[in-house]
Amino acid sequence: MRNLRNFYLFSLLVLMALFASCEKEEAGEDFYNVAVPIVKPIDEFRAMVEISEPRAITQAGKIYAYGNYVFINDDYKGVHIIDNTDPRNPVKIKFLEIPQNTDIAVKDDMLFANSAMDMVVFDISDMNNIKQGERIENVFPNHNTRIPANAAFMDSDNFNPETQVIVGYLMETRKIEMANDNGWVANDRGDAFELSNSFGGSGTGGSLARFNIYDDYLYTVDQYQLSVFNISALENPELIKTEWVGDDIETIFQKDEHLYLGSSRGMYIYSIEDPAAPQFRSMFSHILGCDPVVVKGDIAYVTIRGGNACGQQWSQLDVIDVADKSNPQLLQSYAMENPYGLGVKDDWLFICDGNAGLKIFDTKNTPNLELIDHFPDINTYDVIPLEEVLLMVGDNTLFQYTYKGNEINLLNSFRLN
Repeated sequence: MRNLRNFYLFSLLVLMALFASCEKEEAGEDFYNVAVPIVKPIDEFRAMVEISEPRAITQAGKIYAYGNYVFINDDYKGVHIIDNTDPRNPVKIKFLEIPQNTDIAVKDDMLFANSAMDMVVFDISDMNNIKQGERIENVFPNHNTRIPANAAFMDSDNFNPETQVIVGYLMETRKIEMANDNGWVANDRGDAFELSNSFGGSGTGGSLARFNIYDDYLYTVDQYQLSVFNISALENPELIKTEWVGDDIETIFQKDEHLYLGSSRGMYIYSIEDPAAPQFRSMFSHILGCDPVVVKGDIAYVTIRGGNACGQQWSQLDVIDVADKSNPQLLQSYAMENPYGLGVKDDWLFICDGNAGLKIFDTKNTPNLELIDHFPDINTYDVIPLEEVLLMVGDNTLFQYTYKGNEINLLNSFRLN
């Protein structure tokens, strides 16, 4: 009998412990990270653009090359301009303070940049005397859709998008019942939205770009839309078309009269035989993940990054046959660690595999790729293969590599902060 009583007592204690544990878990689930917008009145926000002297970078973002200059985005703050005439000794020369900027493109010494809902134009024909030109207002309507990745909700109660612009967030922890108030937005996808080597012509962006120039047209993508600007009058771009594409559009790449749009759900192909009116050709669906695209010939290379807000937990490289633009076909997939930007030149494919470093593949026998070099001890983000050097940014550093025969060698690493 005593053993039976002990058994009942032990069972009761176990049940009580489990109940207490469940209560703690449920109580813990009552609290969420909430992003509270930091806002500026629109007029004040538009007056914040400045052309400044060089400064340390806070968070290096996308990279762009034009002539002897390299442009590096400082995430949501502006653009650092680097004179790269001597790749062994790059020099920071200017900082364009452009609040809420993520992307640029350059044609014939005119630089186009997003600043939240607006496009800002700069004349960079004289780097010692850069001039701000036109500001085309309200052409990027989806600029406020970004919510910090570590926030479950955004409290928009005190934010008026008609009169204010979000310039940052404060993070607070609040009970879940507060997150049901009107004006709160659930964060389904974290940071889903952000929004040639010679002078003259247009520059070269990396695979993470949302801006791309072809002929007299600038193409831009936001989380949902593809927009077309006529830039034949460089000082005064004209928005001529915007169309809905799908959800979670992330990047844009142009090759041979076609646009390739990367999204978390797949790759979209548009014909630009008529550059003013892109025509949808097809969509190739892939596993859920963040997705830049580059193309060489009839082959598209797509890196898909999983984890966090991007989708499932695994990451991969897809090799896709795009000879028939209406019917792209998957040829092969390769496991990756944490890929971001990628680039292709001749028979080399360069992949920024996050904290797994820079990986270089031989593509001669595509879809059978051979890993021929690996720089593992760097955190990589974006890459541009130019004619003479490979540019790469990661860990707030600009890396430059040379092509020598069948070898890739580090030429210079330049700290940006």
